[in-house]
Amino acid sequence: MPQTVCSGTMFTTPSGFSPHLACAEPGEEEEAPQEGPGPGACLADGPPITSASLDTLIQNLVPTADYYPEKAYVFTFLLSARLFIPPPELLARVCELCIKQQQLDQSPLDTAKVRKFGPKILQLLTEWTETFPSDFRDEKMVGLLKDIIHRIAPCDEAYWKTLNQVLQKLTQRLAVMSQGEESIVKVSLNASSISDKLVAFKTKPPPIQKDMLSICNDPYTLAQQLTHVELEHLSHIGPEEFVQAFVQKDPLDGTQPCFSDQKKKTTNLEAYVRWFNRLCYLVATEICMPAKKKQRAQVIEFFIDVARECFNIGNFNSLMAIISGMNMSPVSRLKKTWGKAKTAKFFILEHQMDPTGNFYNYRTALRGAAHRSQTANSNRERIVIPFFSLLIKDIYFLNEGCANRLPNGHVNFEKFVELARQVGEFMTWKQVECPFEEDGGILHYLHTAPIFSEDGLYLASYESESPENQVEKDRWKALRSNVLGKT
Repeated sequence: MPQTVCSGTMFTTPSGFSPHLACAEPGEEEEAPQEGPGPGACLADGPPITSASLDTLIQNLVPTADYYPEKAYVFTFLLSARLFIPPPELLARVCELCIKQQQLDQSPLDTAKVRKFGPKILQLLTEWTETFPSDFRDEKMVGLLKDIIHRIAPCDEAYWKTLNQVLQKLTQRLAVMSQGEESIVKVSLNASSISDKLVAFKTKPPPIQKDMLSICNDPYTLAQQLTHVELEHLSHIGPEEFVQAFVQKDPLDGTQPCFSDQKKKTTNLEAYVRWFNRLCYLVATEICMPAKKKQRAQVIEFFIDVARECFNIGNFNSLMAIISGMNMSPVSRLKKTWGKAKTAKFFILEHQMDPTGNFYNYRTALRGAAHRSQTANSNRERIVIPFFSLLIKDIYFLNEGCANRLPNGHVNFEKFVELARQVGEFMTWKQVECPFEEDGGILHYLHTAPIFSEDGLYLASYESESPENQVEKDRWKALRSNVLGKT
C-alpha cells in the first residue's frame, strides 16, 4: 500500500538487524567499552570498537604522518557523528587536532613531516567531499578545508593543485544536487494532479483521457522507463538523509540534537516515497478508469507483465508499487474484472513480495540480485533497486532498538557500524547508471498523468462494478454527490 516516510505505525515487524546490537537491560552490568590500543584498532583485524567517547572517535578519524583510518571507519563515523556534533564543528575539531599534532602553527614547518602527513589529510578531505558533499553547502566547511590546505601547501606546491581539483569537483557535485532538487520540486508539482472528475468520462467514448496502453503497450519498455525514474530518484539521496530522517532527542544523550526541523534535509528521501505512492495510485487509476470489463482485464494483465519485468531487472521498488496498486481495495473488489484476467503470474509475484517471515522471500531475491550485481559484466546486471520502504523500516528499527549513547555517555559505535553497512550497501546500488534508453513520452506520462484520489478510485470502481451491499451503496451515493455533484 502507499507509504509514509518516518511513521513508526507503518512498521509491524522488527527488522532482523544483528542481535548483538541490543543494549544492556536495566540492572545488567555493562562491559567496559573497548577502545583498543590506538587508532588502528578501529574496524581492523583485531577487536573492533564497540563503544567509545566522542573525543576518542574523533581522534581516530584524524590522520597522522604514519596513520590513516580504515575507509569503512571514515564512512561510519562521518555518517553517524552528525547525531552528536554538527559537521562544521567536527571538521573544526579535526583541523585543530591536525594543527596541534603536526605543529602546523609553527614556523618554519617540518617539511619532511608535513609531506608525509599532507597526502593523508587530503585523502580524508577528498573522501568527505565525495561522500557527503551536502555538508559543504555550509561556507564554514569550505573555509576550514581551504585553511588546513593553506597551512601545508608551502611544503609542496602540488597541494594547491589538489585543493583546486577538490573544490572544482565539489562545486560540480553541489550544482548537480541543486539541479536535481529543483527538478524534483517541479515533478512533484506536476505529479500532484488529481482529477476525480475524470470518472465522468467513463461513460463518454471515445475516451477523452489518455491511458498508459496508448502511450506504451510493451511491458519491458515500461519496466525500463520505471527503472529510469527509480535510479534518478536514488541518485539524489545522500547517505546523511537516512540518519537525519530519524534524528530525535536521545534520553541518554545530554547534548542538544544537531538538527532543527529546518535543517533536517530529507527532501530527496521524501520525494522518493512520494514517487512510490504516485505509482501505486497511477496503477490503480489505470485499472479503474476503463468503462469496459475486457479493457480493465487487459490493463491488469499488462501491469502483471510489467511487474514481472521489473522483478527480472532487479527493480523491486516499482514491482512492489505495482503490486500495492493492484491490491488497493477499489481494485481488488472488481471481482468480475479479475475473473476475466489471467492472474497466475500475479500470484507468483505476490508470493515473492509476501511480508511473511519479515519479507523472507523478497530478502532472498534481493540477496540474489545483489550477488548478480557484484559479479556483473554490464550495467544491466548491476541494477539493484530495493523495496525502499522496507529499507527505511530496517533502519527505523535499528535506530529504535538501540540507544545512540550508552549509560556511561559513550557512543554506541557498534550500532553505527551496522547502520553504515546497510546505508553503504544502498550507496553502492544507487551509483549504477541506467543502461536503458530514455523515452521522453513515457517518462512525461509517468510523472504528469492525472491520478484518482482514494475517493475517486472507489467511485470509479463502483461505476465499473456495482456496489454489493448497503454500505457500498451508501458510499457510492455519497461519492457521486461529493465528486460529481450528482444525486
